[in-house]
Amino acid sequence: MQNKNEQISTLIELNEELENYFRNTIIPQLFVDAQLVLRKFTPPAMKQFKLKREHIGQPLVKVADNFRFPTIIENIQQVMDTGEILEKEIQTTDMNWYQMNILPYLVRKENKANGVIITFVDINTRIKDLKEQEKLIAEHELLLDTIAHDVKNPLTALGLTVELLKKVPEKGMERFPALMQNVENSLNKMKQIIHELVQSRWHEYRYEAVEEMLDLENILEDVRLTLASQIQASKAIIKAEIGPSEITFARRKLRSIIYNLVNNALKYSSPQRIPEVHIKSYTEPGYLVISISDNGIGIDSENQVSIFKKYHRVKNPVEGNGVGLYLVSEILKSAGGKITVESEPGKGSIFRVFLQLNENSLLS
Repeated sequence: MQNKNEQISTLIELNEELENYFRNTIIPQLFVDAQLVLRKFTPPAMKQFKLKREHIGQPLVKVADNFRFPTIIENIQQVMDTGEILEKEIQTTDMNWYQMNILPYLVRKENKANGVIITFVDINTRIKDLKEQEKLIAEHELLLDTIAHDVKNPLTALGLTVELLKKVPEKGMERFPALMQNVENSLNKMKQIIHELVQSRWHEYRYEAVEEMLDLENILEDVRLTLASQIQASKAIIKAEIGPSEITFARRKLRSIIYNLVNNALKYSSPQRIPEVHIKSYTEPGYLVISISDNGIGIDSENQVSIFKKYHRVKNPVEGNGVGLYLVSEILKSAGGKITVESEPGKGSIFRVFLQLNENSLLS
């Protein structure tokens, strides 16, 4: 009798933990059972998809239109049938973009799916960034094509003048000043063309990263989803203890910082143990500090300064070009921040990112 009471007590505690998780998470999530009935959803999902309490317990087909994604039921059924995780970027009918993850809810004893948990992460900003980058690349290609075209004529003129100079007889130097003037004119024309193209077109199309109020937990979730395949393949454990979470910073820059450091923690893991990555945030005078520690192969003291130099790589069998940590360091320097590292070979590393604060940059 006592064992049964203990089991009931344990189940109640687990259910309460699940309820607390669903109430407090900042990510839109749904729990759909094996009969495709909507059983739970988080408050962000209620807001994002205009769900109501009365939708709980209804067949998903009756509320599928709320999600504005026509194949959601087919995707859920696919995961139920295969037991495999489905990850995809989707665009809803209202033109918003999400990273949608559908995970099977497995019953261990029966080893089959008894439902799915669906996560939606807003990636509109990421898609916008990608489109801006594609635009930037296209404009750079146009710039190069234009330079090649516009410089062609003065180059041709310069080449003809050089050929004429070669043919000038020693006693016919009276033509030399005029030919040299042609050379000078052609060179000045090329300088003018390049100056105009670089100054006007480059600045016209250059993509500026705009600072905005960011939530660190959203950035971490974005990075986690981007690295989902690496995390799954390595069976890595990612733990986060986020204190202060909101800061004013350029989204793509902060994402690049976190992505590079977490990716490195996975890449340079030890073959002797499962990778563990711990991410924390806290404040120090003037800074929001993000600490990313791992139990990887570590870095010897000789390389702990030079790893932030461009193209520097520690000798190891892992592929890379030595640019990631350099970019992280440069991003932070330009924003008034810094990065430090503590490491011991064979035991792991701790990278600390210091993001400069001002009176308006941190809310919580």
